[in-house]
Amino acid sequence: MEDSVFASILLPIGLAVIMTTLGLSLSTADFRRVLAYPRGVAIGMLNLALISPALAFGIAELYGLAPALAVGLVLLGASPGGTMANMLTHLARGDTALSVTMTAVSSVAAVITVPLFLELSTAHFGNSSLDQDVNMVGVVVRVLAITIVPLSLGMYLRSRSPARVAEVEPSVKRIALILFVAIVVGAVIAEHERVFDNLDEVALAAITLNLAAMAISFAIARAARLDDRQSTAIAIELGIHNAVLAIAVGASISTLLTIPAAVYSAFMFVSAGLFARLMYRRNGARFASVRGAD
Repeated sequence: MEDSVFASILLPIGLAVIMTTLGLSLSTADFRRVLAYPRGVAIGMLNLALISPALAFGIAELYGLAPALAVGLVLLGASPGGTMANMLTHLARGDTALSVTMTAVSSVAAVITVPLFLELSTAHFGNSSLDQDVNMVGVVVRVLAITIVPLSLGMYLRSRSPARVAEVEPSVKRIALILFVAIVVGAVIAEHERVFDNLDEVALAAITLNLAAMAISFAIARAARLDDRQSTAIAIELGIHNAVLAIAVGASISTLLTIPAAVYSAFMFVSAGLFARLMYRRNGARFASVRGAD
């Protein structure tokens, strides 16, 4: 891959800012909550760390994606939940605390899950050029540098000046959203010819992954006897991935790997938003029945 300012400088900086913003909204309590709600977090992380990547593998096989696109889809499936999942869970009257905890834990776990599934998918789908470009040590260091370090910085700033952080957080979140859109658009522009050449194939695979992951994770959560609010949080977390992380890691290897994440980002908020709207009514009816019983 020819190095570019976008892939080597702007993209990592943009993701670092987004992860710092996530850190500003987190505290150590969000990690301690794992002990308070172990079953919900465990089921959510099972879906994020295993079910989602496994679905991506299967869907890439089902649609017969080209090696780089298949690896890119698995890379996306292995990425942690995105910060917008927390907002949509809140709007859906889901368990926002569980959503925030899953985002926090999965972001830290990404240091392991992203390189692991990148290596597995490269070995399974990859061609010789991909095999040569993927350096697992480099990927681990890169994920650490653009996720854990800025995340920790944001948490540190919040602990030092909580009042000031609360004051600037809304503005910083808007900046992070603008950066997210800019990164997705930049990824599409960088590979616009290949994006449009493979749009039908990649779009179908991405939509299938999105809908299947949300539906299956919700069903698993309900089968495990989690309530609707917890199941809502888990399903939305599976629908809204940190696509920017997938784009950043993919761009460091081959810009072709960024295509599935860029396409996925174009509609993930639509499907997750519709699901949030549906669950808002369902969770609202549940709250009303509980209050009526009281």
